[in-house]
Amino acid sequence: MKRLIGIGLMFVFAAALVNCGGGPKPAVDESATPVDTMPPEPPPEPVIDTTPPAPEVREIFEADFDIVYFDFDKFNIKQEFRGALENNADLMKESMNLVIQIEGHCDERGTVEYNLSLGEKRANAAKNYLLNLGIAESRMQVISYGKERSAMQGHNEAAWSKNRRAQFRIISQ
Repeated sequence: MKRLIGIGLMFVFAAALVNCGGGPKPAVDESATPVDTMPPEPPPEPVIDTTPPAPEVREIFEADFDIVYFDFDKFNIKQEFRGALENNADLMKESMNLVIQIEGHCDERGTVEYNLSLGEKRANAAKNYLLNLGIAESRMQVISYGKERSAMQGHNEAAWSKNRRAQFRIISQ
């Protein structure tokens, strides 16, 4: 009888093991990706670039610069040419790497020495006006050609008035 009780207990114990999962465990595939039980994160908000676009840089040509004309034997900037110099200053502000040479010219009358001096005064008058408009001195050079490079040939006031000038040349951009 003791034996029957012992066998019965074994059956009860074995049944308990089977019902409690005491049997062999199934193999786990460790390479499988675990299933995420969390809801997916929403996609990030799109980034909106609020930086204004860079201004387009346009190439500036010497023809874009206005010429300043002077009266006979004078180097003061006449009222009618102040707008021309303001236009030239705007061009230089538009292209901050622009370096110019301001050429002073004279008509054929007068000595070589006198006209070289007068041409330099005309170029410097234009330069000083641009300085007052905020253009850095390091971006401007002056030179005088006196009467050596006339814009118009002739021995009359029409030709002479076109030769008394400050002209602008681009050195670098």
